[in-house]
Amino acid sequence: MSLKGPIISVEDDEDDQYLIGETLKNLGVPNEVRFFPNGEAALQYLETTTDQPFLILCDINMPLMNGLELRQRILANQHLAQKNIPFIFLTTAATPQIIRTAYDATVQGFYKKATDYASMQQQLKLIIDYWQHCMHPTNPV
Repeated sequence: MSLKGPIISVEDDEDDQYLIGETLKNLGVPNEVRFFPNGEAALQYLETTTDQPFLILCDINMPLMNGLELRQRILANQHLAQKNIPFIFLTTAATPQIIRTAYDATVQGFYKKATDYASMQQQLKLIIDYWQHCMHPTNPV
């Protein structure tokens, strides 16, 4: 995890992409935000970039490769797994089974998407603040 690295948002809904981007900008988060419309596009980026992302915010239901599949592919890739990129689900798909499956895949957080701007701002502020202050294997002490 790099505090200065990009925030990766894996989200197929353009309205949600806009809301996430604007919210992070309004919170004054200095990290670049990179949007990917599905897990396949995000995985391709993660496998080829030299960047050390700050964190991944991921939806679950997407075309081509969903969020749960993306998490499994990251864990199966030794290079990506060693990057220890915090992986947080931000989704409307929040059933007990999906939540259990996500945590079985060692995600670091699971949030049901807020339905209004103020709540989304509160969610994202909480996530960013936590990871900016959290000790992490790839973050020097």
